[in-house]
Amino acid sequence: MPAEWHMTPHRIPDGVRRKIRERRPFFDDIYCLFGDCGTGGELDAVLLEEGVERISGHHCFAFYAGAIDFDTLQEKEPATFYLTDFFVRHFERFTLRHLGLDTSPELLSDYFGNFRRVVYLAQSRDRELEERAELAAARLGLPLEVVFTGLENISDALDSWRISR
Repeated sequence: MPAEWHMTPHRIPDGVRRKIRERRPFFDDIYCLFGDCGTGGELDAVLLEEGVERISGHHCFAFYAGAIDFDTLQEKEPATFYLTDFFVRHFERFTLRHLGLDTSPELLSDYFGNFRRVVYLAQSRDRELEERAELAAARLGLPLEVVFTGLENISDALDSWRISR
């Protein structure tokens, strides 16, 4: 799915439906590794209609961190801005430009004034990405916490689907 859909979540359900129907002739089983990401449950309704299971978690942050770990992170500090490897790589485009902060930096406190920290949920051990996450957090004026998640939760979900077949 195009990453831009995170900024236009109303496009996710129909886009996922199209992708499922396009790929169904080629696969016995289809699983969704995409979070609700702001669809308000519409994605899950499409998946139910199409008979497709989705990885647990409301969004990518929850399934990268694992539900329990994500809840713990949220309880520790609810005013957290989360980054993943993808969002670190595209911070300029998806955060600064999309919110207009590249041309109107005075809006920074309006958008991020209530946040207390940035948590980078790192799926890979990559020093360059950590440095970019540090720059992103500094740009927002927030402290950074790096939490290595790896891809274990996604791997576990895939394994459980394989076993249940």
